[in-house]
Amino acid sequence: MGLGRWLVSLGLALVLVGLAWPWLSKLGLGRLPGDIVIERGQSRFYFPVVTCLILSAVLSLVLAWWRR
Repeated sequence: MGLGRWLVSLGLALVLVGLAWPWLSKLGLGRLPGDIVIERGQSRFYFPVVTCLILSAVLSLVLAWWRR
């Protein structure tokens, strides 16, 4: 039961983030200095290093606060 609830919660969280994406993109996430973008011809490689670090720190703080 624990794993099932966790997966459902994760799915709901992803749906909420997907629905809120138009407003979240206005914050500038994904276009921060330090994010790697390589464009060559028709191809494009994108790796949001700084965005991932910021999201990880925020989620760590939220989860640490929630566990108290």
